[in-house]
Amino acid sequence: MRLFVSAASAALVLLSPSAASAKTPAFDPREWKGAQAGLPTQVLTLGSTHLSQLDNAVTPEMLAPLLDKLAAFKPDVITHEGISGEQCDTLKRYPARYPDMFDTYCWPTDDAEKATGLTIPAALAEIDKTFLTWPARPSSAQRRHLAAVFIAGGDRPSAYVQWLQLPLADRKIGDGIDAALLKILTRSPKKLNETYDVAVVLAARLGHQRVYAVDDHTADHVQAEAGPGFDPYMQKFWTGAKSPLLDEDRRMSAAMKSGVDLLAYYRFINQPAAQREYITIDHRRAMTTPSPEQYGRAYFAWWEVRNLRMVSNIRAAFGNHPGTRVLNVVGSSHKPYYDAYLDMMSDVKLVDAETVLK
Repeated sequence: MRLFVSAASAALVLLSPSAASAKTPAFDPREWKGAQAGLPTQVLTLGSTHLSQLDNAVTPEMLAPLLDKLAAFKPDVITHEGISGEQCDTLKRYPARYPDMFDTYCWPTDDAEKATGLTIPAALAEIDKTFLTWPARPSSAQRRHLAAVFIAGGDRPSAYVQWLQLPLADRKIGDGIDAALLKILTRSPKKLNETYDVAVVLAARLGHQRVYAVDDHTADHVQAEAGPGFDPYMQKFWTGAKSPLLDEDRRMSAAMKSGVDLLAYYRFINQPAAQREYITIDHRRAMTTPSPEQYGRAYFAWWEVRNLRMVSNIRAAFGNHPGTRVLNVVGSSHKPYYDAYLDMMSDVKLVDAETVLK
């Protein structure tokens, strides 16, 4: 008796659970390292503390040594841990899917829409159009107008990049800047923030026109669906995190009195050993700690989704700038994931933070 097997049946056999599965992927992007036309894109990720959360008073002057080190790297593109106006518009439109996330992570744009007449989508379109004919030496009126449009587009950091490049006498109302927007741009009351006081200040110093927001909180939908016991579980989980490295982190952050101290702290948190320890006592421990609801696995999944999307946003930011230098300023626990995922990209060369900060 002859047995006939159709192509479809054969495919089902090959895909059945009992069939042998591939042991390795058919392709690893790292195999193409160095094959790109032109120079690789050099990418430096600075793991940062959240400056607003430091117990002691850190002044802008204390950031000078760190900024000098980063300026010497001469980045062409700078990204930061913030949410784009486009994503904020999404969070606002889907409150059931992303509960409370717009209010938590985004700025309202009502005042800017009133001042400019632009919604977030219209402002983003205006920004793209403006850069098509942006002059090498923009006037103060052009910078003020673009700052107003950036605020309307939900991109306050980029507005501040424009604002800092204005002469002090020209940081005033006009060209779309009204009293409400002026208050935003003067950052009153001012509290240090690594987006504004590192990424933005550096961008303005280097003559950039904007910074790029790459954070992603659509990933928070994973947490929103985890169940009501997720938050209490994670709060208890975090209280159990103990490590000599965490003790040293607290000691160094509490003892900072100068720019030299602050730079030493940044060197400490950007060491590979410190990076591995941070994610081991948090994300690996979450992944490997059993619970009936698998909350740790959900937390780990959220973290991976968020970082994958953040890195894809970074890739988009420098997609049209191959062969340049890129600086990412982000919370230090993101850095190991940034480096791991960015290193997978065929035409990217990672830059050692320890060397830059030496």
